Amino acid sequence: MVVARGRAETASGSKYLQQLCKHWSHRFEVEFSPTRGQIRFPSAVATIEADADALLVTLETQDGDSIERLKAIVADHLDRFAFREAPLPFAWSAST
Repeated sequence: MVVARGRAETASGSKYLQQLCKHWSHRFEVEFSPTRGQIRFPSAVATIEADADALLVTLETQDGDSIERLKAIVADHLDRFAFREAPLPFAWSAST
C-alpha cells in the first residue's frame, strides 16, 4: 500500500471538500460531511479532512506508479474550486 498525505493552508477547506465530493459523487462512491469526505476511485481511496485553517488529503493505493498522477488530479480539482486562492500550496509526504 502506498500512502500520500498532503496539507494545504486554507480557511475554506470545508467548502472545497464538499464541492469536490459533490463533483465526484456522480462517478464514484462518495461519503462526506462538512469536515470529512471519502472518495473511492477504482484503484485508490482519497480521504479529505478540513479544519479551521487547512485541508488534509490522504491518498491510498496499491499501485505506487499512479500515486503522483492521483496527487496531481486531486490537487488540480481542488484548485478549480479554490480559484480565488489557487494554487493551493500542498505539502505532500509519502510512505509505503
